[in-house]
Amino acid sequence: MQSRFRSLLVIASVLLAALVTAPAADAALPGSFRWSSSGVLISPKSDATHNIAGIKDPTVVYSGGKYHVFASTANAAGYNLVYLNFSDWSQAGSATQYYLDKTAIGTGYRAAPQVFYFAPQRKWYLVYQNGNAAYSTNTDIANPNGWSAPKNFYGAMPDIIKQNIGSGYWVDMWVICDAANCYLFSSDDNGHLYRSQTTVANFPNGFGNTVIAMRDSNKNNLFEASNVYKIAGQNQYLLLVEAIGSDGRRYFRSWTSSSIAGTWSPLAAGESNPFARASNVTFPAGQWSKDISHGEMIRAGNDQTLPVDPCHLQYLYQGKDPNAGGDYNSLPWRLGLLTQTNSNC
Repeated sequence: MQSRFRSLLVIASVLLAALVTAPAADAALPGSFRWSSSGVLISPKSDATHNIAGIKDPTVVYSGGKYHVFASTANAAGYNLVYLNFSDWSQAGSATQYYLDKTAIGTGYRAAPQVFYFAPQRKWYLVYQNGNAAYSTNTDIANPNGWSAPKNFYGAMPDIIKQNIGSGYWVDMWVICDAANCYLFSSDDNGHLYRSQTTVANFPNGFGNTVIAMRDSNKNNLFEASNVYKIAGQNQYLLLVEAIGSDGRRYFRSWTSSSIAGTWSPLAAGESNPFARASNVTFPAGQWSKDISHGEMIRAGNDQTLPVDPCHLQYLYQGKDPNAGGDYNSLPWRLGLLTQTNSNC
């Protein structure tokens, strides 16, 4: 009798464990999304040598009990990079901001960062644009002075980009790796998403085989700020690309694929069914932005595979006062956090 009772307990515990763990493993992304936005969490902090109009293009990882955020600083004179860290989002606004032009990254045009830990080399990589696709490395993400001087992934702009960029700009580099290869995505503000690749063993060298991964005859539909993530627990990748809507406001479209180099299938990919747009975002503290623009998902890990948990989607984005206008570089971009409110889990 006791043996039978123990057997029933074992079976019950297995079933309970399956019920607890199944949603995360089996959860599919919905076909449409709803979000709730925080208020402004991070604003620029000017000092005696930095008169900053906007903080934008954030990238974020969680490591060592802290969120580490890198972003572009912008003003009429141009762009550089800034770093801050904090243990809770309630502390983001008061966190010290470290200007990276004071480090080996240097002065001049640096923008649109992406950060990740490249596990095979035990190094942090900060990827950004400097007119080319550049990177710096660091063994300690919490040390802003530890970043190396910029190096470029390419000797020059790849020919296929030169042939298709038109009057656009080569922007917004993004790296993600699978078990064998690393891929570098970039945009041209002219309706093209490009992809290059190298092996994990050869990274950061050897990027080639540059192809057009996606194109749209309307450049506003496939503008810039691409993100690619691995959906944790699934054989699926998520692609986000920023678009400019018919109202002139920025928003995100989304696609999925079973491989980084595969064909992308639309998920929530239009103005009427966007991934994230003012129309599917609520603002409990008041709508401070009608733009949902360049940012990054809160990841479920910090390495080069860029995993995200489909049960807990959050997105750190740039927004601005809907009435702001004037010089693009002087726009008052601020950072806020979206939290999905219609998870399938």
